[in-house]
Amino acid sequence: MSTSSVTGAQHERIGADSGGTFTDVVAVGGGTGGDGVGADGTVRFVKVPSTPDDPGRAVRAGIAQATSDPDTAPGLLAHGTTVATNAVLEGALARVALVTTAGFADVIEIARQDRPSLYDLWADRPVPPVARDDRLEVDERLDASGAVLHPYRAGSAPEVPAGCEAVAVCLLHADLHAAHEVAVAAELEVAGLPVSVSHRVSPEFREYERTVTTVLNAALQPRCSAYLQGLADAAGEVAVMTSAGGLVDLDEAASRPVSLLLSGPAAGVRAAAAVAQACGFDDALSFDMGGTSTDVGLILDGQPAMAAGHTVAGYPVRMPSLELHTIGAGGGSIARLDAGGALVVGPESAGARPGPACYGHGGSEPTVTDANLAAGRIPADTPFPGLGVLDLDASRQALSAAGVDALGVIDVVNAEMEQALRTVSVERGVDPSGLALVAFGGAGPLHACALAEALGVATVIVPAGAGVLSAVGLLTSPRRREVVRSWPTPVELDGLDAALDELGVAALAELDAPSADVATFVDCRYHGQSHELTVPTVDDFAAEHERRNGYRRDGDRVEVVALRAVATAEAPARIDEVLAAADAITETVAGPQVLVRDDCTIWVADGWRGEPGPLGSLILRRER
Repeated sequence: MSTSSVTGAQHERIGADSGGTFTDVVAVGGGTGGDGVGADGTVRFVKVPSTPDDPGRAVRAGIAQATSDPDTAPGLLAHGTTVATNAVLEGALARVALVTTAGFADVIEIARQDRPSLYDLWADRPVPPVARDDRLEVDERLDASGAVLHPYRAGSAPEVPAGCEAVAVCLLHADLHAAHEVAVAAELEVAGLPVSVSHRVSPEFREYERTVTTVLNAALQPRCSAYLQGLADAAGEVAVMTSAGGLVDLDEAASRPVSLLLSGPAAGVRAAAAVAQACGFDDALSFDMGGTSTDVGLILDGQPAMAAGHTVAGYPVRMPSLELHTIGAGGGSIARLDAGGALVVGPESAGARPGPACYGHGGSEPTVTDANLAAGRIPADTPFPGLGVLDLDASRQALSAAGVDALGVIDVVNAEMEQALRTVSVERGVDPSGLALVAFGGAGPLHACALAEALGVATVIVPAGAGVLSAVGLLTSPRRREVVRSWPTPVELDGLDAALDELGVAALAELDAPSADVATFVDCRYHGQSHELTVPTVDDFAAEHERRNGYRRDGDRVEVVALRAVATAEAPARIDEVLAAADAITETVAGPQVLVRDDCTIWVADGWRGEPGPLGSLILRRER
C-alpha cells in the first residue's frame, strides 16, 4: 500500500493473523523506496487466501509478499492463530491420559449441575475430552487449605495407556500446594510424552474447570506445538498472541496452547480500542466480521473488557482472556432454507476453499458475500486479494438455486450479529446506545450501519486498514504475562498486600523484559455468591458489582478467592506508525454509497454521513 526507505528485512516486524478464509499480514520496516511513513520504513498490508490443511503455508506466503526481501527472515513475527480453536471445534484433539487424585477420576464427566438448555430434554453435554479408560488415579490427598492429608508415595505414578499422546495431571487442591503434582509429573515425563500440570496451566480453585482446562491444554499440545515450532524459522523472533490480548514467546505458547483459543480476535479488539480512543471514544463495541466468523467485544475506559475464562465448544476454559463473543457468521457463512422453510445463515461456512460461489473455486452454495455482491453492496468489478474480480452471475445463480433472497440473507445475518453485540453489552448492564461501534474485518464495514441503527448507536468508526486490523493489533499489542494464585482464606485478608507484591515480582520475572509495568488485581465476591469479579482492590468491589449487576450490598462481607498480577512491556510497533500507511478516507461521504478500499468494502447506508477521523479512520454518523 505504501513504501519508504529500505531498512533491511532483518529489521522488519510482521503481524500475521491466520483466519478461516484469509490470512492477513502487516509488515513494518524495510521496503523498496518511496515517501513512506518515517524512520521505521515501509508499512505494507497483504491478504492471502488461507490454507486450512497447513495454516503456516499461507503465513509464509503472506510474509514473502509483504517483506522487502523474501529470502531473508524478518526480525519479528507476531502471530495470531486459529489452530487451537479449530482443533477444539472440530474435535481434532490428541488422546490424553488424565492423572488425578484417587476418587476424582469422574470430575471431568460429572461437571456441573447446570444443563446446556434447561428445558430441553434432549440436550447433550459436551463429550468428556478424556475417555474413562484413560483416567488414572494416584493415592494422595490435600485438604481445602492445601495441607497434606495423605502424602504421595514416590514412584507410584500410574502407567500411561498405550496410544496416549499427552498427559494431564490435575490433583485435588494443587492450586494451593503443588508438590504432589510436581512429583507425579517428573515421573511421567520419563515416558517422553508432553505433560501438562494444573498448577502451571490454570492454578485456580474449582476442580472441574481446572481439570478441563488442563486436559484441553494437553490435548492441544502435540498439534499446536508442531505447528508453532514449524514457524520458528519464519523470523528472528516469533511471538504469539494469547486470549488475554498480549504477546508471549513461542516456547510459552507451545507449552500452553489452551491460552491461544481467542488468539486472533483478541488482537483485533486491542487495535479497535486504540482506534476508538484516538477518535474520542473511551467506550465502544468492537465488531470484527471476517470470512468465517464474527467476533464482538466490549471496550470500557479505553480497555477491552477482561474475563477470568471463557467457553469453547461447551468446555469451560479457566484462563485469562478478553471478554469476546464469537458466532458462526461471516462472509463465507452459507445461507439455506431449513426443513420448515425458514431462512438460516451459518454457522457452516464455505471457508477459503471452495469459498463463496462468486470466488469461482467451485462453490455452489450461496453465502453472505454472494448476497452482498448480488445486492450491489460489493461492486461487481471489485477485485479480491488472490481471487481477482468476483463472479456476479455465480452469486445470483447460487441464491436462486437455494431459493433465498439476497436482502433476506443480509437481514438474517444482521439479526444474529445484533444479538451477539447485545450479549457483550446489554447482558453486562451497558446500554449500547452510548457507545461507538468499531467495525472491521473484511466484511464488518458492510454491515455496520444496519447494526448501529438496530442498537441505537449513533457513531460507527471504520479504522484505516479495517480488513487487516487484527494483524495490526498483533504488532501493536503489548508483551504480557499474567500470574494467578488462589487465595486460601477468602475471609481472612491478612497478608494480602504482601502476597500481591510477591505475585507482581513473579509476573515481572516471567515476562523477562528490560522495561515493564505491573498491575495487581483481586477476584472478589460477596459471602454466599458463587461468582466473582476481578477488581484492582477489595475497596473497588462494591462499585463494580453495582455497575455489573445493578445493586450493591454495603455491610456484607467481601471475600477474596484469587490474586492476579499482570506484567506488560512495550508493543513491537505503535498503532499510529502502522496505520499511517493505510488506505485512509480523506473526503466526506454521504449514503447510500459503496466505498471500496484495498482491504475491505464499506456500505454507507442512507441517512449516514462519513468524515475523515484520526489515524486515517472513517467516522460515520447518523443524520436522522
